[in-house]
Formats: sequence, C-alpha cells, structure tokens
Amino acid sequence: MAHRNWLTAGALCAAIVFAAFFSALKPGLADAMLLPIDRTPLVVATGSGDRSFSIEIADTSAEREAGLMFRRTMADDHGMLFVFERTDEVDFWMKNTPMALDLIFVGQDGRIKAIKRGEPESEAIISPGQPVRFVLELKAGTAAKDGIKKGDVLRHPSISAGASSN
Repeated sequence: MAHRNWLTAGALCAAIVFAAFFSALKPGLADAMLLPIDRTPLVVATGSGDRSFSIEIADTSAEREAGLMFRRTMADDHGMLFVFERTDEVDFWMKNTPMALDLIFVGQDGRIKAIKRGEPESEAIISPGQPVRFVLELKAGTAAKDGIKKGDVLRHPSISAGASSN
C-alpha cells in the first residue's frame, strides 16, 4: 500500500511540474489582469440610440499598463475604460494582446475624439493625434456594429468625475 502512495505522489508532483513548465512558456488567462466589473454600465449615446457596456476600469498606472493583455476573449457587451489623471496625448500598443480591439479615444467632456483599430500582438503605436482623458477598449468591430462614431458621447460616473477635474 505504501508503494502505491509513493507512486501517486510522484505522478502528482510530475504533473504539477509539467503544468508549471508549460504555463511559463505560453502566457494565458492566468497572466491576464482581471479587474472587477463596475456596477454602473457605461452608456454610449449614438445617433441610433444608447449602447450599454459592462466595463472594467483601469485607473492606476499598473492597471493601464496591463490593460487587456493576454485576454483571448471578451463578451460583445464588455470593455475596459482607461481613466487618466489629466487630459494629455496617449499612446497604446497591442503587444501581448491576442484579440483585435476597437480603441475609442474620449475627451474630458466624454465626447469621442477618434476610433482606431488595434491589431493582435502588434507593437505599432496607436494614438488619436490629440489629447484625451479616457480610452474605451471594446472587441474589434463593436463600434461599427453598434453605430458608435466620432462625436458620440460616453456617460459613466468615472467620466463625469473626470469632466469636473483636470
């Protein structure tokens, strides 16, 4: 009986080492930062009506730096709102981000200034070419599908708070 326990323990240890080795080689969801979903939906007021999204809010340097890296999937009605301390020029890239994204650049007043597409794993710089206060990342194609355009307005308490400060 003791021999069987040693074999089982040895096999279990080997499986743990094997799993740790392969997870270190290929980052996955375990390496993705998952932020809490905000209780208040973000609403985009479009020409054809309001569109609502559940969002994670990245409002610290570490959260903004990690963003949606290593995420392979995201619901169509989900996104991440990047909140910056002040209105300024921002640059994004898609390194370590395996899914294509719409990057929606938003001014302090909540109005969309630019919409750009981020290609998976690309190190190309994505910039709106003007100062912004917020960036909303959605699954690629969502902006076009939902009729979200430059000039539309985003509503959320984080944006309202940003509008009243600079």
